[in-house]
Amino acid sequence: MLAEERGWLHVLPAGPHTAGLGETRRVDDDQTIRWGSVRYSTPDGHQGAEVWCRVVGDELVIVGASHDRGLSEITRHALSTPGHPRIVDEHYPHHPTGNGPKPPTARPRRADERAFLALGVGAERWLVEAAAIGAQRVRSKMARAVELAALVGADAVDDALGLAAVAGRFDDGDLASILDHRAAGRSSLEVVRADDGHSAQPGTSAWKDLGR
Repeated sequence: MLAEERGWLHVLPAGPHTAGLGETRRVDDDQTIRWGSVRYSTPDGHQGAEVWCRVVGDELVIVGASHDRGLSEITRHALSTPGHPRIVDEHYPHHPTGNGPKPPTARPRRADERAFLALGVGAERWLVEAAAIGAQRVRSKMARAVELAALVGADAVDDALGLAAVAGRFDDGDLASILDHRAAGRSSLEVVRADDGHSAQPGTSAWKDLGR
């Protein structure tokens, strides 16, 4: 029986199937990857390489390839929120402590950009995060924010922009919705984050009697 089965056997692969390791990310020159609009650092030596990321509990596990061990876990981080990167100083042994990659800053070049950033730190955070995720129609949304600031006050709009950046809300109408929420006196302590896996689309249960 063993002799018969030998013809069907094959050698197991040296490495694991990568489909079980998570989603791929490219390590930037500053040794970071981006997951959920948050930057996470990786050990030195993986710049430009492809790594695999997956969420385990409340941690992000990053798997990479090495010459001596093949595919293995290279680091893990506690999950964070946009605007709060996870940078480990030990990943930068050739730099003094605290000399890791710096968060991006907005550099206005036009009058409309300067007017938007003059709203405050919330506006700058919103712009940086919107650019990081590739949000659409950013300039028109910036202009709308400046218009709203003239109506309800710059402080209120700046506060709402900061909340929108943290919650990942960059769609049309999101800023006005947050302003209405705050104006109604509702708490913003529990931030609801945008989730591509959730839809507010109504179900099809109303169609069940169609044709009967």
